[in-house]
Amino acid sequence: MAQVLIAENDADKDQASAATKVLGAGELPRDARLKDAKTLDDHFPMQVPDNAGQWQTRSEQLRRRVLVATGLWPMPEKTPLNAVVHTKIQRDGFSVEKVYFESLPGHFVTGLLFRPDPDRVQDVEAGTDSSDSPRYPGVLCPHGHGGRNQAYSDAELKSQLEIGAEHFPESGRMPKLARCATLARMGCVTFIFDMLGYGDSNQISFEVAHRHAKARPEESIRTPGRWVMYSADADLRLQSLMGLQTWNLVRAFDFLASLPDVDADRLAVTGGSGGGTQSILLGAIDDRVKVTFPNGMVSTSMQGGCYCENCNYLRVGTGNVELAALVAPKPMAMTAADDWTKDMMTDGYPELRHLYAMIGDEADVYCRPMLHFKHNYNYVTRATMYQWMNKHLELGLGEPVVEQDYVPLTETELVVWDTDHPAPKQSGVEHEQQVCQWFDTQTAKAIASLDAQERRDALGQAWSIIFDVSIPAMVTYERVGSGLHEGMEIERGLLRDEIGEVEIPLLTLRSPEAKGNRVMIWTAKEGKAHSLSHAESRDRIESAIRDGFTVLVPDVLGQGEFTSDGHAWSKQRLVDDDRQYSAFSYAYNRPLAVERCGDLLRVVAHAEQNHHADQGELVLSSSGDSIAWSAAAAAIAGERVDDFQIDGAEFRYEHVNDYSDPMFVPGSVKYGDVDTLLELRSPHKITRIEN
Repeated sequence: MAQVLIAENDADKDQASAATKVLGAGELPRDARLKDAKTLDDHFPMQVPDNAGQWQTRSEQLRRRVLVATGLWPMPEKTPLNAVVHTKIQRDGFSVEKVYFESLPGHFVTGLLFRPDPDRVQDVEAGTDSSDSPRYPGVLCPHGHGGRNQAYSDAELKSQLEIGAEHFPESGRMPKLARCATLARMGCVTFIFDMLGYGDSNQISFEVAHRHAKARPEESIRTPGRWVMYSADADLRLQSLMGLQTWNLVRAFDFLASLPDVDADRLAVTGGSGGGTQSILLGAIDDRVKVTFPNGMVSTSMQGGCYCENCNYLRVGTGNVELAALVAPKPMAMTAADDWTKDMMTDGYPELRHLYAMIGDEADVYCRPMLHFKHNYNYVTRATMYQWMNKHLELGLGEPVVEQDYVPLTETELVVWDTDHPAPKQSGVEHEQQVCQWFDTQTAKAIASLDAQERRDALGQAWSIIFDVSIPAMVTYERVGSGLHEGMEIERGLLRDEIGEVEIPLLTLRSPEAKGNRVMIWTAKEGKAHSLSHAESRDRIESAIRDGFTVLVPDVLGQGEFTSDGHAWSKQRLVDDDRQYSAFSYAYNRPLAVERCGDLLRVVAHAEQNHHADQGELVLSSSGDSIAWSAAAAAIAGERVDDFQIDGAEFRYEHVNDYSDPMFVPGSVKYGDVDTLLELRSPHKITRIEN
């Protein structure tokens, strides 16, 4: 049998490329994925499902997405907190104590605990324990950027007082603590803890946690077996500052719930700005949250601009409004201000009301328009929150609850570490390495503790978030042209997924005498033109055709006709941002390997619809590094692909050390690399082709 295409030199390769062209000169596929990558400043609308059952399915997937994205799937072990509460400070109507505990061994969370003065909260509906001691609702207060001790300058405070954003020249200077003081006076045990790099949380610096200093020593970033945040090793294991901060958040909730004077059945969370982001996440993943007030970040616009608010996969196909909705049908309220939340009353809030009406009570979600204020958690916003907590924590206070002034805490009273309670010595790169190693070990232990079926389920669910693509129900195909080349029929066409706005150049190769419905899908690192001009690939394709197969050879995203020069992308399409961090791209966009996996699954649908492969034989054949996307496609397709053929190449994600590399897939090493994808393919056939 004659060779399909012969390419022994550049001229032959040019001829091969021309013979495989589907589109006209200078033309690219009409594919939405060729547009600019999505950024945190784009539009993130919420689409409410048609019924409660659909929402249940959707919400379960989203909760798993949050857990996988933050590195908490499976959940790490909750080691002893070893909490220390010291130095009680008394104020009128409440007390303040200093707190530190270990969210994981050697990593400390610090904060201030505000407790009600029982003599001032006699009218509060407090529960009791077996000893008749009062037990109060607990409110966790993650703060936003600026820190828990953030204070207005004299000029700023004067301006806030003049516009009615604050009412008191003393306590109003530090509005985040004013919130805690009033909640305590209302009868709530309230804990405000430090974000990484703020206040007394000094083991990871502010610059690393929130500014990602670029001057970090390279040798400390990638050392075998030891790595730090933002490194490829950390990304491949879904370890991030946002993940660590989320773990601190969960453990802070554990601390609050464990206190003897806290009613663990009445727990709430409220934070503003970056603290609003944390409040959204806690409501999404922790069933103990009964009431939430995530202010300043529930929006279809900007999703969170800091490193600590972005992690890989978190907002692919979703956004903060839908993530906030995961707390539903529990009560949730917020405000809309003259910032990125300004459109909430018409874009976001109506969808939340619709959802709550469908699955619970529409009155249990509320957004107050306050567009006369800039981004804030000011006196007026806090007043809205107090009424919400009073009602839904069943405090029984008369309304309105009015914030009162108090004597501010001094600088000494605000500091957790002192001579008797010294700050931890370990910090910086060494500490980051320890934290990353702990999370890595926790993943290994958690997976090792599962039986075979549990392990398959847990890993399969994780990979389903990473490779969140499936075989579409319908694709369309347009035949562009065909011809004979040395006795071989070559058909050129365009495969389209209208819903996904995807268009794939596709070759169909077969012998004119071929009969039946045996189909092979061929994928390789460089695309269709290279596959048919490269000797080894060509030989395998020709062998399949001699065996009676119709061979489908696509250009998947970033290959061949997706590019202006025909050469496959050497880098992924990343968000154009001076801040070099993978999550600014992959929190919002699928990695290239995932998109390519989706393209193969579209070809599977085409093979079934137009070549009746579902009634015959369907083979997926992968060459070289294309296993980076084909292994997942074979696992997802399951029995719909009769055989997955791979050559002897030993590609592994762990060897990809740059997040711009086309083969880079965050989380792939955490969940077992290619080996696990091949396990998830079982019991369906895998054939290894030896070269």
